[in-house]
Amino acid sequence: MGLAIGSNVRIWVCVVLLLCGFAPGHDNGSADQSLIIFHAGSLAVPFEKIIEGFKKENSGVVVLKEIAGSRECARKITELHKPCDVLASADYLVIDQLLIPRYADWNLKFATNEMTIVYSDKSRRAGELNRRNWYEILLDERVSLGRADPDADPCGYRTIWTMQLAELYYQKPGLAGKLLAKRNAYIRPKEVDLVALLNAGELDYLFIYRSIARQHGFRYLTLPDEINLKNADLEGYYRKAAVELSGPVPGTRVTQYGGSMVYGVTIPTSAPHPELARKFIHYLMDRGKGLKVMEDEGQPAVVPSDCDTYDRLPVEFRRYARMK
Repeated sequence: MGLAIGSNVRIWVCVVLLLCGFAPGHDNGSADQSLIIFHAGSLAVPFEKIIEGFKKENSGVVVLKEIAGSRECARKITELHKPCDVLASADYLVIDQLLIPRYADWNLKFATNEMTIVYSDKSRRAGELNRRNWYEILLDERVSLGRADPDADPCGYRTIWTMQLAELYYQKPGLAGKLLAKRNAYIRPKEVDLVALLNAGELDYLFIYRSIARQHGFRYLTLPDEINLKNADLEGYYRKAAVELSGPVPGTRVTQYGGSMVYGVTIPTSAPHPELARKFIHYLMDRGKGLKVMEDEGQPAVVPSDCDTYDRLPVEFRRYARMK
């Protein structure tokens, strides 16, 4: 009986040790080589390449990534408390507004983009589309139009800004409201969800970033700088556009004013693997590595840029920013 009890005890101890992450013959003192990255859908193509390059330089690293609208990515940290080592947002303001100061200390800008109207050879009236008449074609009741959810994805609220700025630029009162009143069956949580619909011919046109159009081989119409949100010199003009969004506290609403398009990245204060996260930031910000990929994929680098959180930046990252 004593032998049986001893055997059962030994088995129970082994089970407990395994559940706690210990195993015979395993070096439990070795560092965890996992890296958890949350990033915007519009970073899917460049980040796949950047992550592969990072893994080649850091043998044994396992990267776990979650792709979603930038605001949704932030809420996974703030509301769901999911572990995350690196958050890369299509709008740096998402980090400023939803993460800093409680969930992150700093924010680095690293790339830009621009809004375009994207379509395919199947799109109705595609042969007529140009800078002078695009809004008339999009208002055609036979034409379907897609856009991202503004509460989940910066591309969604940037689409609304683009419509509002077009109303001003073309001096067409009510234009934004008419475009927004188009059938809302084609609103999706993130902009890349719309790509499949365009490919399938279910959508005729969508407002989306130029980089995505290029990466997926779509046709696209470039828009004037007064509309496309790419020109930082027009920051004051872009602020004439505004949209109501969900606030940092559930149930609240905030006004988001227009601005030029800039991506941001941070390491949350709760990051489970901060050292590996810092190595990834250095790789991303390297002009011969991460930033080269961004440039090659149509998302120009903006490093170094003014930084509102420069005094809270780790010293090792200050080379990538300027004190504002």
